[in-house]
Amino acid sequence: MEERILALRQELEHHNYLYYVLSQPVIGDCDYDMLMKELERLEKEYPWLADANSPTQRVGSDINLEFQQVRHRYPMLSLDNTYSKGELADFDARVKKELTEECRYVCEPKYDGLSVSLTYRDGALLRAVTRGDGIQGDDVTANVRTIRSVPLRLQGNDFPEEFEIRGEIVMPHSTFEKLNAERMEAGETPFANPRNAASGTLKMQKSAQVAKRPLDCFLYFLLGETLPSNSHYENLEKAREWGFKIPPYAAVCHTIDDISTFIAGWDRERNNLPFDIDGVVIKVDNLSQQKQLGMRAKSPRWAVAYKFPAERVETLLESISYQVGRTGTVTPVANLSPVRLAGTTVKRASLHNADQIQLLGIRAGDTVYVEKGGEIIPKIVGVNREKRPAHSSPTVFISHCPECGAALQRNEGEAAWFCPDRNCPPQVKGRIEHFISRKAMNIDSLGEGKIEALYDKGLVRIPSDLYRLTAAQITGLEKIITDDEGNRRKISFGTRTVENMLAGIEASKKIPFERVLYALGIRYVGETIAQKLARNFRDIDALAKASYEEMTAIDEIGERIAGSVVDFFAREDNSALVENLKQAGLQLATDEDAFRQKSDILQGKTIVVSGIFSIPRDDIKKIIEEHGGKNAGSISSHTAYLLAGEKMGPEKLKKAESLKIPVISEEEFYRLIEI
Repeated sequence: MEERILALRQELEHHNYLYYVLSQPVIGDCDYDMLMKELERLEKEYPWLADANSPTQRVGSDINLEFQQVRHRYPMLSLDNTYSKGELADFDARVKKELTEECRYVCEPKYDGLSVSLTYRDGALLRAVTRGDGIQGDDVTANVRTIRSVPLRLQGNDFPEEFEIRGEIVMPHSTFEKLNAERMEAGETPFANPRNAASGTLKMQKSAQVAKRPLDCFLYFLLGETLPSNSHYENLEKAREWGFKIPPYAAVCHTIDDISTFIAGWDRERNNLPFDIDGVVIKVDNLSQQKQLGMRAKSPRWAVAYKFPAERVETLLESISYQVGRTGTVTPVANLSPVRLAGTTVKRASLHNADQIQLLGIRAGDTVYVEKGGEIIPKIVGVNREKRPAHSSPTVFISHCPECGAALQRNEGEAAWFCPDRNCPPQVKGRIEHFISRKAMNIDSLGEGKIEALYDKGLVRIPSDLYRLTAAQITGLEKIITDDEGNRRKISFGTRTVENMLAGIEASKKIPFERVLYALGIRYVGETIAQKLARNFRDIDALAKASYEEMTAIDEIGERIAGSVVDFFAREDNSALVENLKQAGLQLATDEDAFRQKSDILQGKTIVVSGIFSIPRDDIKKIIEEHGGKNAGSISSHTAYLLAGEKMGPEKLKKAESLKIPVISEEEFYRLIEI
């Protein structure tokens, strides 16, 4: 069986490389998924054969990471920035003055993301560390393993026994746009740019959440004692053979004119890339010459970064409108005279909240400065006050909801104003759209404006109304919808469309309880929390009756989440919704087979799990529950064992010792449950 597991891992990694690095897949998603499911099944059956670098580990875990500080073997210095061709000429002159022989340069785009250093030993990923302060950084190995373009095991056999490769973790534009749309729908502040989003994602405490935000990783520098070549460029070419994603954009340049041509080309083409770059990096190619040039205190003497100027345009702020999201958050939107910026036509820009409007001192009729720079979402960065109309007046944030007229409220310590009326149309439609979304009930046949049409006809007001729809009610309906860019489109309910809709609604009745729970849209209850609640309470009635104290006793369920769940079920309209969904036949209880215990060896025992194990920590917790035990996030006098992995939290160990709680290893745990 070990041979089959190893063969599956090798085959899956090969397909990952073809898909995520070469963009040349040779099998379909279904075939890939079947191979992955087989490997997952075998690794669960034979946990002692687990491997942290298995392809199954790319989905991450829901454990709370405790980032450890790791000292860099080679300091991760930042580069000096230049902003003009004259400064580049000065750099070239300094290099040539120091060296006694001719040199050449390697130029490559400056990727706008988060710097990371990957260490490989015997061809396997050992550690991933952020730049930090250049001397030490955060160990983010668990999160980096979820990035599909990072090889967990290398190809071939001619790589050094141990080496370091550095690069940039970036968030592609498509991922960034989707993520910000979700954040704005949830009433959260959108990320300013993909770089911030990538950084925030990599520092998330749960690697399973990182896996849901597809990141990419471009590698551009090798370090080690036994590198294949004395040429930086040739080392990168060799690293590409080992399976690393080495971007194809680097070029060898011999003169300052070559460098200028390279820079000019990427300044023109940067807006056509699916990710952000903010300049060009110029490096001396020869490693011996790099060593001869040496380092300054904070930067190398053999490399420099040329930064592109941020793109900025002036345009007229025609008006400020206000949008209401699913949770009631009111977001001000700047409506602009259309203007071309970074390859796209910009008509709108978010102003985020009342505080941002006040900070900018912005008024309708102002001529404003709009930038993208490294940002995808246009941002208003200032006002040309010299062009302000003489009779303009300060912007006063609205006091009542633009949709339903309710007086807006703002919670203490929060920047956003929100509409408290749950019957406000955008909130109602937003809740239904969340209910049918792919990760919830997955009724994709109801997309493309159909919910808005059904709402306007008075056919749907709450999610359970979907299950009462008939073909006679909806066949022949039409609706003209207008998108955010002002484009109008007709939605028609023809016979085939209606058949697909009703079939999708009927199929959703088989969606498991945890996803139905997520679909209800309880504030702070995402996919992972919904799974935990379903696992612990088993059915909707038990959850509805659960107390605040019972919920906070569950591992990773905090006060905010527990309070939100209790408040949700205390509302009569939500209780009525749940009752209607029951009558419609939805799955509001767990499949007992999914949670059936294998033994009662751990019955009545509470176990705290901390550290890194040979299998994902979530799998460890599942095994505990399968044998009758209970997981907890913190140690107390009621804790039976502290199950300790590598790099466990020192505070937990200290508390366990003070309370005389037994500390057991992973091997001792398996012996305890007789695996």
